[in-house]
Amino acid sequence: MAQLYFYYSAMNAGKSTTLLQSAFNYRERGMTPFILTAAIDNRSGVGKVASRIGLEAEAHTFEPTSDVFELISKHHNEQKLDCILVDESQFLSKQQVSQLTDVVDSLGIPVLCYGLRTDFMGELFDGAKYLLAWADKLIELKTVCHCGRKANHVLRLDENGNAISGGNQVEIGGNDRYVSVCRKHYKSELNKL
Repeated sequence: MAQLYFYYSAMNAGKSTTLLQSAFNYRERGMTPFILTAAIDNRSGVGKVASRIGLEAEAHTFEPTSDVFELISKHHNEQKLDCILVDESQFLSKQQVSQLTDVVDSLGIPVLCYGLRTDFMGELFDGAKYLLAWADKLIELKTVCHCGRKANHVLRLDENGNAISGGNQVEIGGNDRYVSVCRKHYKSELNKL
């Protein structure tokens, strides 16, 4: 029975690596995974999912206005899809998360979403908010703070490596712009501002 899964974490917990491993496992068994990622995340090029350890795969992209149910249905009609893997799922809209529930319920295809739960201000992303509310299974992927505790917050850094507390919710970046930390160190860095 198909279900909607949400694998969430702070940055650098291996979400993309886990997604790519899942895609490999499906292909190894002669099945067809469909990889989808946010077009806005072009760090490795548009239409690519890449991990920090060097794995990568081509992916279809979604924009904020994309009908992901229509996109997936079209490809499923051309070739049977066995699994949908969504990277950067925090960038999904409420409507797109609803469309993914339709993929599960109407098409019978499991959907595995991978993304951040919160932004650098500790606020939920819309995609994460509705995945947390509507997913059948929630799985936290863990990473660690520099102190050894579980990192569950993300700090945005300026060009000098100092934490910042304001700005747009979405600013694409990697280790040069963000660091995952525990709640204690998140609060202590913000209290310095």
